[in-house]
Amino acid sequence: MTAPRVLVIACGALARELLAITELNGLVNVTVECLPASLHNRPKEIPELVRQRIHRARGKDDMLQDDMVPGTNSSTGASPPGDNQLLDAGTEPAAGTFDQILIGYADCGTGGLLDKVCAEENVEMLAGAHCYQFFATAPRFDELQDHALGSFYLTDFLARNWERLIWDGMGIAKHPELRDMYFGNYTRCVYLEQTDDPKARAAAHECADRLGLELHIEHTGYGELESTMVDFTRKATA
Repeated sequence: MTAPRVLVIACGALARELLAITELNGLVNVTVECLPASLHNRPKEIPELVRQRIHRARGKDDMLQDDMVPGTNSSTGASPPGDNQLLDAGTEPAAGTFDQILIGYADCGTGGLLDKVCAEENVEMLAGAHCYQFFATAPRFDELQDHALGSFYLTDFLARNWERLIWDGMGIAKHPELRDMYFGNYTRCVYLEQTDDPKARAAAHECADRLGLELHIEHTGYGELESTMVDFTRKATA
């Protein structure tokens, strides 16, 4: 019996983690396809781009724009893309037809619009408000939130790219006064650490220092992202 083909349309900030999860769990029938991680700063664009990728995967090319995001293939088995590539570019559209589609986003600041798209297209998406919640797991994230109000969160990807996404991306590099306007009410920086990466940890320390925040490191691994991926794939197979 041939295993059903599963497509995961995800945020580029999760590409490394999703590829690692597919490899660690032997999910050879899973293809990972990512939209640009830079959409973190433009979440209102996410729902329609996800819809277009769903249509493309279903062969509805006539409904797509001609200028979809360029990039390189990140299907199962490929080497993880570099962070610079993930930040600015998505992946090439997955070829062929798929039996199941999973959306590798939580709400991610779309105000419920992504959930609406997924309901209309009859596809499943990750549960939760954002990636911080499913990396930490929902119960632990609630504990972190309750422990200290005003926590600013980093993941491995955001730690490695904080300068481009936060310092430069939010205009603080050119206008230093914006730092306190954006982060003056935060009390600490919480680094949700997926892997033991000394460079990412050092970058998290630098980010917290630059923002004037105390750093708390919470090793999460892949959290609910891994269990959701595995469960979804097994359900598709069953």
